[in-house]
Amino acid sequence: MAGWTPFDRPCEPPGAVTVDQLALLFALLLGAVVSVPVGERLKLPAPVLMTVFGIVLALLEFVPNVDVPPELILPLLLPPLLYAAVRRTSWRQFAANVRPILLLAVALVFVTTFCVAAVAHALVPGLPLAAAVALGALVAPPDPVAATAVAGKLGLPRRLVSILEGEGLFNDVTAIVLYHVAVAAAVSGTFSLWAAGLDLILSAVVAVAVGLVLGWATNKAMDLLGDPTLQVALTLLVPFAAYVLAEELHGSGVLGVLVTALFLVEYATDADDVMARLAGHTFWDIVDTLVTGVAFGLVGLELHNAVETASGHWGELLGWAAAVVGVVVFVRLVWLLPATWLTKRLHSERDVGEEIPLSWRETVVMWWSGMRGVASVALALAIPLETDAGADFPARSEIVFIAFGVVLGTLLVQGLTLPWLVGKLGVRGGTGREKELERRLAARVAKAAKRRLREIEDVEELPEDLSEQLMRRAFDLGVRISPDMAEDERREATRQRSKRLKRVRRIEQEMLSAARHEVLTARSEPGADPEVVDRVLRHLDVRSLR
Repeated sequence: MAGWTPFDRPCEPPGAVTVDQLALLFALLLGAVVSVPVGERLKLPAPVLMTVFGIVLALLEFVPNVDVPPELILPLLLPPLLYAAVRRTSWRQFAANVRPILLLAVALVFVTTFCVAAVAHALVPGLPLAAAVALGALVAPPDPVAATAVAGKLGLPRRLVSILEGEGLFNDVTAIVLYHVAVAAAVSGTFSLWAAGLDLILSAVVAVAVGLVLGWATNKAMDLLGDPTLQVALTLLVPFAAYVLAEELHGSGVLGVLVTALFLVEYATDADDVMARLAGHTFWDIVDTLVTGVAFGLVGLELHNAVETASGHWGELLGWAAAVVGVVVFVRLVWLLPATWLTKRLHSERDVGEEIPLSWRETVVMWWSGMRGVASVALALAIPLETDAGADFPARSEIVFIAFGVVLGTLLVQGLTLPWLVGKLGVRGGTGREKELERRLAARVAKAAKRRLREIEDVEELPEDLSEQLMRRAFDLGVRISPDMAEDERREATRQRSKRLKRVRRIEQEMLSAARHEVLTARSEPGADPEVVDRVLRHLDVRSLR
């Protein structure tokens, strides 16, 4: 046992390794589910808890090392995470925020990449400039999942969450293209600025084309499928298809997923397809929770790689990692202050929907929300072992350690302290604007329902009492969404009617519950047809949602 470390693993037969890997996956999935309520109770972000959980697993002797090929981590984890994130936004939101997103997702990634490359090239002996740029590119993009998962739970102003979502979704596109160009230069020993710029443009064009074509084809396929279960199943396959197809055609897989998802969010929504919408929403919430947990658990589990790399020269490596962490954090702050000022100067009343930070406090929160995550770890592990000449990739071990140090430093330190910082600065989302938007939508809902009722009255003769009742219900549709739209003298009557409807609803739910229990009892009786019973039960379930 002399010289043993927690990262030494006993040799096991191949079959046992497979079982261990499967058990490890189930442990991460279970942790992903449990971390959500535990995080809410402890007021800590679930991704941070999963990273800590992964580190704890990595330190246990009986837990095997992760045996996932690095080149598969991004294709397996990024597509569903990006697709789930895009479902919460829209193309028009991105278009409205194009300036702040470009300043963060494109310009800041370039600046961070080259600042990190300059510092790393100067500090790390034997690190050529191309490899230093690869290091800068893989640590430059804040993790989209970490930022939105952490910031979204803190009650931040919606404009900040929108900017962080936009930055997180598009910065990976820029960083991954830069990373591939730098790695190719380090492996081949040659670099052409003109060729790199052309590759960047072609990568974006190919990805956009793939995303649009695949989005259009998926929309048509959904119309043909019809069944909500099959439609939701198709949406699970589409992100992976977009990523792989774009990569095979030498485009950006991340951008391909984003364009496909934005197309489907914009054009594949049928207002009357209630079942597909409810099923899809629930399904993608589950996928998002599980994949996010596994992704950040893997970040923690990769601790053993960093420890093996640091064996014998901890001091130097920790110093280099700390320097790069300082550059990453400092550059983000130095960039955000003038970028926010410039965005405010360019902002005008005509820029409807553009989200910008309104105070220095919000800018500080944006700065501290720049956590790195699974993409940085995956890109570091995916660095080739050798160059085209057969030599070892220059300083690969050092790059992996520094990347892990940046991820761990930003994710744990910033992720754990961000709730405290938000509370200290008093940055909270104002509900006034949201209430006003909700009131306007409620008024539009009521007007649309009334307009349709008048159209029906033009072609159908309705009894006067029925027409009045339906008109009242049209008004109630809006009032239930936003009670403020009712006039003062009608609010009390509306409240009383709402109270009565709630009572009726409660009693009806109890009646439906009794009906469902009866159906489930019938399912276990001799001669019962489970398919028929499930069909009736589904009808009752849908009725319960109305």
